[in-house]
Amino acid sequence: MTLVSGDAPMPSAPAAREDDALFFNRELSWLEFNRRVLAEADDETLPPLDRLKFLAIFAGNLDEFFMKRIGGLKLQHASGRVALSPDGRTPEEQLRDCCALVRELTARAHRVLFDAVVPALAAQGVLVVRHRDLDEGERQWCDRYFAASVFPILTPLGLDVSHPFPFISNLSLSLAVAVRAPGSAELRFARVKVPPSLPRWVRLPGGCRFVPLDDLISSHLEQLFPGLEIVEAHAFRVTRAAGTGRHEEAAEDLLESIQEELLERRFAPVVRLEVVPEMPAWMRNLLADELEIGDEDVHEAGAPLGARDLLQLAGIDRPELREEPWHPLTEPRLAPGPDGREPDIFRVIREGDLLVHHPYDSFVTSVQRFLQVAAEDPSVLAIKQTLYRTSKDSPVVRALMEAAERGKQVAVLIELRASFDEARNIEWAEALEEAGAHVAYGVVGYKTHAKVSLVVRQEEDGLRAYAHLATGNYNTDTAELYTDLGLFTCDPQIGADTAQLFNLLTTGQLAERRFTRLAVAPIDMRDRLLALIEREVAHQRAGRGGRIVAKMNALEDPRLVMALYDASTAGVPIDLVVRGVCRLRPGLPGRSATIRVRSIVGRFLEHARIFHFGNAGHPEFYIASADWMSRNLDYRVEAMTPVDDPQLAARLREILDAQLADNCKAWELAADGRWTKCRPAPGEPARSSQRLLAQRTLERAGRA
Repeated sequence: MTLVSGDAPMPSAPAAREDDALFFNRELSWLEFNRRVLAEADDETLPPLDRLKFLAIFAGNLDEFFMKRIGGLKLQHASGRVALSPDGRTPEEQLRDCCALVRELTARAHRVLFDAVVPALAAQGVLVVRHRDLDEGERQWCDRYFAASVFPILTPLGLDVSHPFPFISNLSLSLAVAVRAPGSAELRFARVKVPPSLPRWVRLPGGCRFVPLDDLISSHLEQLFPGLEIVEAHAFRVTRAAGTGRHEEAAEDLLESIQEELLERRFAPVVRLEVVPEMPAWMRNLLADELEIGDEDVHEAGAPLGARDLLQLAGIDRPELREEPWHPLTEPRLAPGPDGREPDIFRVIREGDLLVHHPYDSFVTSVQRFLQVAAEDPSVLAIKQTLYRTSKDSPVVRALMEAAERGKQVAVLIELRASFDEARNIEWAEALEEAGAHVAYGVVGYKTHAKVSLVVRQEEDGLRAYAHLATGNYNTDTAELYTDLGLFTCDPQIGADTAQLFNLLTTGQLAERRFTRLAVAPIDMRDRLLALIEREVAHQRAGRGGRIVAKMNALEDPRLVMALYDASTAGVPIDLVVRGVCRLRPGLPGRSATIRVRSIVGRFLEHARIFHFGNAGHPEFYIASADWMSRNLDYRVEAMTPVDDPQLAARLREILDAQLADNCKAWELAADGRWTKCRPAPGEPARSSQRLLAQRTLERAGRA
């Protein structure tokens, strides 16, 4: 395997403290992850619509970064806090370094779009065209479309003594318009919001040619300002902070508190103003003044602003311009028999623990079916469920509602503070309560992030508890895009631990309870992980050999990072597969020389958490809902479960081995912060872990 050099290393952290040099900055590390997403868009081996999809994902990621991370840093800076990040940066320094890197990445994304992806699409007959470049017939069609579908929705807003500056909502795309009366030299400012309810890309009849909606509106502004001269019009876009700093601990009614926070979020401070390069200075300054932001918050970006909307364009019906879709398969033990009948899912679990790996294994025919069967089965007495994020028309929630309506005891822990899903979760909470389910909102001050279901069934030999513990959400949509794992088991000890976890959540009290098999944050998960790492150190020092392999979305917790450094100093070989943020510096002589860090970025979003400890020849495997982040271990309710069955453990090892051997979609992290893309060496076969795992799923199903 060879390595292809990536872009420049992350800016070095000032060495304000002894351990600063051991840590990468969290925010810059996240932006480096988004650079790896952008690299997928720049990959000429991918079909053009997939490249467009990655550009949209890159832009959407940046939106969330500004709302949550930049918004948080600005709040810290405004509060006067002087606490340094683990790498020794102040909030002001982090804001400066992040914005510099964002500008670099945004410029690169624009080049990738117009120098590579747009020409590749144009060669296949997919074109985005300006209204001014249309022929007469197309212009007439656009005139009719504008009059019938766009004009009635638009509301131009002027700015003068009697008309204050209009409120600009979060992530909204607008046109800043300069108008003047005939014979007058005075320019007047107006704003026209581009309606988010309409398609961003207007498809012209007879082909795959599209006109941007904002360009179409700009070309018809004279109809919105009759009698006035349209001097110029330019697009701009506003991003607001995601939170208002409300403390849930002080809220007597959490549901009411979240509803109020959603209302307040509309008016949260602006953290980014995006403008096109053509916008004149006076117009930029007017917007910045009215939005109460500084020059550092104005980001120049080429059209199209709001590039996350490219996802709409990437979804057009041209299957030959994207990768062949993957259709999840039913796990073989759950597949219908020769007679076409589906097996009894509870009997299957009684015969042995079951592991499903989405999206290779179908969520619908495993997790969704588990809950739907439980809702209909007269022997099922109770269903308990956590919900963090779920789909818009969730069959999981529908099954829970049906179970409650059938008279079963249904308890649902709904996390109202799941970022950007709060409104949907409030709606589901109200619907579940109306159906007769008991709805709780978890523990005040902690997010319930654990992915757990418990089904209690009356059987011949008494009550039996069936548990499902997972790394991902109960969301049918993301289950086809995110790689996640779920364990079905009726192990009595895991069932008892799961029941105890639900009792803690429904009573709202995180007492210091001991769990037999599960590790639960914030109670004991970090301590359990530290103990497992220390055990590998002891094995290594005793000559029995230590080994750690951990796959997660983010590695940020300073205590766990330091524990891994200590393990490496003792000689323990450590492989980390970290999709996004990684504070740890691998390859430091005498400190992390035995640690290798890689990241997999491919067609599926890597979301599963797998932890493997060699244990001197008696390996242990765990899956968890939690990353190794302080927020997960201290401020969220999380669950980690062992996977004991040797065959299932072998599947987890297969996943880890595939990702450690990936030479197509893997990146490796160096001590200086540089991420380097892995490529097959001359004569070496290409190994894409996601393709390999899909192939093995087909083989298990007998459909290779």
